Amino acid sequence: MKIAVTGGNGFIGRHLARSLTLEGHEVVLVGRGKNTGSEVDGSKEMKFVASDLSDQDVLLQAFAGCEAVAHCAGINREIGNQTYRKVHVVGTQNVVEAAKQAKVKRVALMSFLRARPNCGSPYHESKWAAEEIVRNSGLNYTIVRAGMVYGLGDHMLDHLSHALHTFPIFAMVGLKEKGIRPLAIEDLVQILQAALVYGRLGRQTVAVTGAEELHLSEAVRRVARVSGNKVRMVRAPVWMHYMLARFWELTMKVPLVARAQVRILSEGVLEPALPCDSLPDDLVPTRRFTDDQISKGLPAPGSFTFHDLRCCA
Repeated sequence: MKIAVTGGNGFIGRHLARSLTLEGHEVVLVGRGKNTGSEVDGSKEMKFVASDLSDQDVLLQAFAGCEAVAHCAGINREIGNQTYRKVHVVGTQNVVEAAKQAKVKRVALMSFLRARPNCGSPYHESKWAAEEIVRNSGLNYTIVRAGMVYGLGDHMLDHLSHALHTFPIFAMVGLKEKGIRPLAIEDLVQILQAALVYGRLGRQTVAVTGAEELHLSEAVRRVARVSGNKVRMVRAPVWMHYMLARFWELTMKVPLVARAQVRILSEGVLEPALPCDSLPDDLVPTRRFTDDQISKGLPAPGSFTFHDLRCCA
């Protein structure tokens, strides 16, 4: 089966593409910049198409012959002309139109658990707008509203690990903690493959969170333990985190935390903001946020350096 994956250079896109290829499917990676992940275990190459989703003709060529498209492209902060509207809204419009012209049978959209309209967050609102475009496209779709996803190459474990190696304290978001349900990338990939390959969850919007509920402070303690760090945690008001996030966005190539992520953590990542369809029992995530799971996703130990700053790009 031939499947295209947008956001092919991103965390979720890479893991999904790798799993599909190892199962024998032909994968077309669609992503910005250069190909950074087209080889799987030194064996089978994936086709790579460079695209920022702004050109429908390029997308049409990428989708040619594909039976399904996984639309995983997304951003958590705006840089230059890469805005939430351009990537999440206009990009999704172009993906949908190209998929229809290419006669793609199924589309799976990666959305966010708390996506909703009129909430004051451009990130959440643009994710909702993308959902509406897909829902009204006439295509057979599956919308996956995922919570906080972790695994090798993610933002959560990668930046948390480096932060624990760099800073003597860790500031919690808000004076009262909210809960999270960390979602293992393996569980998410299983759901996406069920939709793309086997045609399950057709015309459904499903919410996906991890098997274990805990506070962010407990997640930080577990990561600190596994990575061999000691951590001292303090609480800081949400407004202070927004100020810090703005600073990180201006100074770091990949911010320690973005403003959209502050909003996410201040709300908690437990339940969808709007009603969703239920997952069948065999697709409900089962992996807990254990030491083994954390260890598999941790990057090589190390602190943040000057190379993480935008001025050193």
